Amino acid sequence: MPQSLVFVTGNANKLAEVQAILGDAVPSLTSKALDLPELQGTIEEITLDKARRAAEEIGGPVIVEDTCLCFNALNGLPGPYVKWFMKELGHDGLNKMLAAYDDKSAQAVCTFAYCAGPGKEAILFEGRTDGKIVPARGPTFFGWDAVFEYEGKTYAEMEKAEKNKVSHRGKALDKLKAWLAENHH
Repeated sequence: MPQSLVFVTGNANKLAEVQAILGDAVPSLTSKALDLPELQGTIEEITLDKARRAAEEIGGPVIVEDTCLCFNALNGLPGPYVKWFMKELGHDGLNKMLAAYDDKSAQAVCTFAYCAGPGKEAILFEGRTDGKIVPARGPTFFGWDAVFEYEGKTYAEMEKAEKNKVSHRGKALDKLKAWLAENHH
């Protein structure tokens, strides 16, 4: 386990969720908001680039995350750009994007990257959850959780512990946790 690990995020909701999922596996997790330029590209390219830049700026081990919402009817869009779509269109706008399509299925994708420090290679950990896009239900304060439905409930309607077990973020962090346990005794 690294002496300390910095999660590069300015999102308090994400930090709380990551701390809850990682628990004792990373007792020294802190966060830092960095304004990093975001590469345009695939989920993997974006996350690897972000990890390298963050490790350079922090000067030590970091984890970064990129979250995507991929509409199957739109061949994976808005994908890694969902943050901007959400900011401009809101929950209702995300639904309207699929109005012309019968297929409302979507994938929530979370990709974490761990980078041991400047000049080191970053390692990816990805989690995916299949669901569908529905009109907003539940609290609307955490991104697009209120419009992503998994097995009859939106993420926003789930208890935090329930969501963390089935979510894209939980799946990616389970892989990261296992890797850290194996590689940092």
